[in-house]
Amino acid sequence: MRKDIEIPEVKNVFVAVVQEEHLEYKTKDWNVYIINDSDDDLDTVLIVSKGYSDKKITPPMRHTLKMLPARSYAKIEYLQEAVLGLNNEFKVTFFKGNQMFDKTYLFRKNTINQNALQTIPLMHLKGVLVK
Repeated sequence: MRKDIEIPEVKNVFVAVVQEEHLEYKTKDWNVYIINDSDDDLDTVLIVSKGYSDKKITPPMRHTLKMLPARSYAKIEYLQEAVLGLNNEFKVTFFKGNQMFDKTYLFRKNTINQNALQTIPLMHLKGVLVK
């Protein structure tokens, strides 16, 4: 039975962590975004995130987007500095047409930092990207 289940490869959907200036508090915050760099809208986007290490684990956080249009992005959550030292995992499930897609994006501990910044597709901002 399992061999009959087709799990398609996720293409052109990414998760990025971007450092942005918070104007009100005058701080630099790390925010997580989902990016749809494909030509298709994504429906019912479900995201479950958690941070973990050998000794610590954060409670899972759940997010839902009814739709993420083609060539767009949406903010998922704010990352506190304390969780940057953990592995940060984002399990993303969505529908494209009538087909379900699923992928896990992992930012390994301490990889979200100033030295890892690169230009993020569509956003034209500096951040850390997982494909």
